[in-house]
Amino acid sequence: MKRIKLFTLLFAMLIAGFNANAQATIEEILGHNLDYNVISTAVPFMSIAPDARSSAMGDVGVSTSPDVYSMHWNPAKYAFIQDDFSVGLAYSPWLRNLVNDMNIAYLGLAKRVDSKSTVAATLRYFTLGDIIYTDDQNNNLGTYSPNEWAIDVAYSRKLGKYISGSVAGRFIYSNLTQGYDTYAKAAISVAADISVYYTRDVYWFDGMDANFSWGAAITNIGSKMNYDESTLDKDFIPTNLRFGPTLKLDIDDYNSFAFSIDFNKLLVPTPPVYLTDSTGTTIYEGGNPVIAAGRHNEVGLVQGMIQSFYDAPGGFKEELKEFTLGLGAEYWYDEVFTVRAGFFHEAQMKGNRRYVTLGAGLRYNVFALDVSYLVPVNNTATSGQNPLENTLRFSLTFNIDKWSSNKTQLEKVN
Repeated sequence: MKRIKLFTLLFAMLIAGFNANAQATIEEILGHNLDYNVISTAVPFMSIAPDARSSAMGDVGVSTSPDVYSMHWNPAKYAFIQDDFSVGLAYSPWLRNLVNDMNIAYLGLAKRVDSKSTVAATLRYFTLGDIIYTDDQNNNLGTYSPNEWAIDVAYSRKLGKYISGSVAGRFIYSNLTQGYDTYAKAAISVAADISVYYTRDVYWFDGMDANFSWGAAITNIGSKMNYDESTLDKDFIPTNLRFGPTLKLDIDDYNSFAFSIDFNKLLVPTPPVYLTDSTGTTIYEGGNPVIAAGRHNEVGLVQGMIQSFYDAPGGFKEELKEFTLGLGAEYWYDEVFTVRAGFFHEAQMKGNRRYVTLGAGLRYNVFALDVSYLVPVNNTATSGQNPLENTLRFSLTFNIDKWSSNKTQLEKVN
């Protein structure tokens, strides 16, 4: 299990865009001068922005206008989606500065049931590429292709003229070892989301139409995952709280701007700091390490969610650092062409992800194409490069209802 846990932890750091500048030395950690205390989880791919639109806006999406990719951000938005039936495809080559065969793909669809309700389903697939496994003597055990995927379904309904709510269910599968280890196994989890979305036109600016929206979502509320049959140790999945507002301004009939803010916090226990002696050796009592600061993090799902708000070893100051911030802006011309930009910030001791995002999109007839590009603002001390550098995402959306309508009109003409 140690090998599996180590692999999972390293992989989580990799996904987080681990920055060597943020590392504390072993001596500092043992001395309780904690400069780096990242919360690691299983299946970190569930936290990766799947679509090009939101990723171009600093990873915001809880209160932006609804689209087929709303499942990841806030499923409650589906109730206000304009298209009757839409399908979306998204793809991103992941961590291309490190490997050339790691990818994440996303397929989503949303169908309006009636004027108040919408159902949606998505599939996200993450592959780590080909990995050569070796034993302790460095003997080749074969080449495997670890992968993870999740299937989601959601029901969203308007609860009033301006507000909607949603519940979503999710099945998560993670196979990191492909059966090469006797005790290692694929891990599964079942999770749920609850969310709310509010949107209405406002008249705060003379001579200018505007729309104000806000949203909140708790996602990945689910069972912990076990990768090893020989132990009862389990890892939390990335249960997450997301909330924030969006303000859209219609400058005239052709030009509009939208500005969004997202706050995020993992609802997962923070690792405690353990008591050590003068030699730096962890002190045990009753077979368990003695906690010097923080709280025991081997707890259940509900306790872990509640505890995540007050268990940081550094107290309230560290709790505030567990919130990430996303800022995004979107400009549309005639609802045909769009340009986007954003910024994402994470505290140094919690992962140190900081990057500027850029993107553009084009909507033509029944199709919409979006692309985004990520520019890190911090590099690692060793290589001078950031693992997230040169990250691209592509999204292609189809309006099936409009396509069917156009097809019917052509048939009538002919």
